[in-house]
Amino acid sequence: MSEPHIETPEELDRFSSRPVDEAAPTGPVEESAQPAPRADRDGDVLLELDNVTLRFGGVVALNGISFSLRKGEIFGLIGPNGAGKTTCFNAMTGVYRPTSGEIRFNGESLIGKKKHEITRSGIARTFQNVRLFPEMTALENVMVGADAHHKTSVISALFRLPRHWREERTGRERSLELLRFVGIEHRAGEVSRNLSYGEQRRLEIARALATNPTLLCLDEPAAGFNPAEKVELLNLIKKIRDTGVTVLLIEHDMRLVMGVTDRIVVLEFGKKIAEGTPAEVRDNPAVIAAYLGVPTDAA
Repeated sequence: MSEPHIETPEELDRFSSRPVDEAAPTGPVEESAQPAPRADRDGDVLLELDNVTLRFGGVVALNGISFSLRKGEIFGLIGPNGAGKTTCFNAMTGVYRPTSGEIRFNGESLIGKKKHEITRSGIARTFQNVRLFPEMTALENVMVGADAHHKTSVISALFRLPRHWREERTGRERSLELLRFVGIEHRAGEVSRNLSYGEQRRLEIARALATNPTLLCLDEPAAGFNPAEKVELLNLIKKIRDTGVTVLLIEHDMRLVMGVTDRIVVLEFGKKIAEGTPAEVRDNPAVIAAYLGVPTDAA
């Protein structure tokens, strides 16, 4: 993985002010969804990490991490390689259980909950490395996500009872709608391993959205993208937020982060070293030192 690159303030300003690509796919995740306002400082807290520490033997992967996400915002979690960003995602989504501290979602603790329970509560995620079912079609991959909220019993599925058919039909329609939303509806019947890398990334996002999340966690979604694909991704993330889904973003591409996020937290060696708006974080000496490897007083 290439090292993160900080652009000059002038380059970042130009990127963050770019107009939305008119050619980008359009259409809501759900027809009833209304655009959500950009988060403000008085917004309702959706996710809260309170002094979260995670140890692996003698290694402290997360050291007293605290921050909160507000409903309707795009929140960036950044830092150099090995800073603890993905570990933080894993603690939030039930992959790891924190050694100490608390993680609350909609006011309820996530500590001790199983991964599928966290998904059903309204948190979905993607991964650094694309994780699809390679021999299944794009449509079938998204339908797997839609199954997260199906209530069909084993008996109903075995005997193909009416409830099973209704949920199958609804799941298929919803999945096609999401493929259209991310711009790859024309690939619905294609086996996922035959999709381009960028299409696979979009497919993984569609599958995550199929679980009907309140919070979508994206782990380096722009990895491997060319500049044009990154602009399209920026537009897609904004569209997702505008349907009412809060977005938590891990990303090394600083131009994308600065162009799309409302607030940012910066980690280094498992500790939080900065939090604020993109402009505040960009000019923070501790952040510059963390990325460029220079002493804080020299940054």
